Amino acid sequence: MTTSASTPDVVTTLRSRLTGGVVAAGDDEYDAARAVWNGMIDKRPAAVARCRTREDVAAAVDVARIHGLPLAVRGGGHNVAGLATSEGGVVIDLSAMNTVEVDAERRFAKVQGGAIWRDVDAATQRHGLAAPAGLVSETGVAGLTLGGGIGWLRRKYGLTCDNLVAAELVTADGKVVRAAADENPDLLWALRGGGGNFGVVTSFEFRLHPVGPDVAYALMFYDGAETTRALRAFRALGADMPRAISPVAFTGSIPEGMEGLPPEAWGAPMVAVAGVYVGPPEEGERLLAPLRELAAPLADLSGRMPYAQFQQFLDEDYPRGRRYYWKSAAIDELGDEVIDVVTEYAASQPSALSTIDVWLMGGALRDEPAGGSAYSGRSAGYLVNPEADWDDPADDEANLTWARQLIKALEPYTTGNYLNFPGFLEEGEGQLRASFGSHYDQLVDVKTRWDPTNVFRLNHNVPPRQKQRVG
Repeated sequence: MTTSASTPDVVTTLRSRLTGGVVAAGDDEYDAARAVWNGMIDKRPAAVARCRTREDVAAAVDVARIHGLPLAVRGGGHNVAGLATSEGGVVIDLSAMNTVEVDAERRFAKVQGGAIWRDVDAATQRHGLAAPAGLVSETGVAGLTLGGGIGWLRRKYGLTCDNLVAAELVTADGKVVRAAADENPDLLWALRGGGGNFGVVTSFEFRLHPVGPDVAYALMFYDGAETTRALRAFRALGADMPRAISPVAFTGSIPEGMEGLPPEAWGAPMVAVAGVYVGPPEEGERLLAPLRELAAPLADLSGRMPYAQFQQFLDEDYPRGRRYYWKSAAIDELGDEVIDVVTEYAASQPSALSTIDVWLMGGALRDEPAGGSAYSGRSAGYLVNPEADWDDPADDEANLTWARQLIKALEPYTTGNYLNFPGFLEEGEGQLRASFGSHYDQLVDVKTRWDPTNVFRLNHNVPPRQKQRVG
């Protein structure tokens, strides 16, 4: 391995080997090509390799490895920690590789690594099928899957990664391999929640499930003064909640311009709940009704709509370029002490754009897929997730401190965290071990086999085991 090559040499080599384009500093497209979703992340890679084929990906991996450059992988570029870019390194941009192929009869979908969930929903919903995704349709398939994947279908059909049945990826030595139950099963196990440690996934194969096309949903807004009462009622419902409902309660402020409320209510503190029913809409309206009665409502926006549309209703709340810092605490029970912490910090958030999300877990999340997975924390009853969202860089410190102090206050009740809500990568190995739990040592084994020199390290990194010297 050498690091002596200049940036122009690396760019020239990439351009000679890739069928897709390569963007470097000085090019008109450079600033747009290097930008990622989170406005807090501002890095200047040596080159952005716009790959069109798996051979392009293999070539980019080779060039980065040979020249000792840091290598980042961009699927949707939506990761809150900014994993999709690097300072002075090579970015493998998969966004042109976004094809989705659906086998409706077998209920499978093959999805290229640069697709976003809107692409998947558009293809699968033509057949009344879906793969479990997140809550924002612009999220990349790759990042969400490799980190676990929690969304509206989690309690009915499990995590996104639980529904991954096979994958094709380029490994650290530039080879294309397949991971499946009958071919490199250790690699499939690791890809189910182990992050981007093992290669560049160029295609995913998912199991699909019947969903929609129309679904019933609950979307309720309550006065912020009712936060404690509403969360206690939410907890009471959780024990008997049907698996077909995967609700999220969240605190925050009434959005500006929200239909259904007068302008004088905009910006006021609120607590809300949202959830979709996986099944016949008329049945869903009945079973969702308790979520509409947590307290006296400010607004009831519940109803029916196409599932793909419901998947997009939060998109405008998370625009590119906004500043984001998200953390998480997995907890076994939503006790009064936890509710008190959430209520206290909801009243002191520095940004009206921020929320504290309380996810009801359980259901299918506790069912391991065939062959197992690297995802840890299946026993958690809830996930508490502060989302610090703001626009002005002058407010960085206040918002970071708010989210960090909330997570600190929850430590006595915390059993782990969720890999896709990690804060920043530099926040320590302890956070990583909490994400992977008892699976960490097995992940080290898989990493050591497939990436012994840690080529793929710009992620939630599990370093390979170091060779012991003899003598």
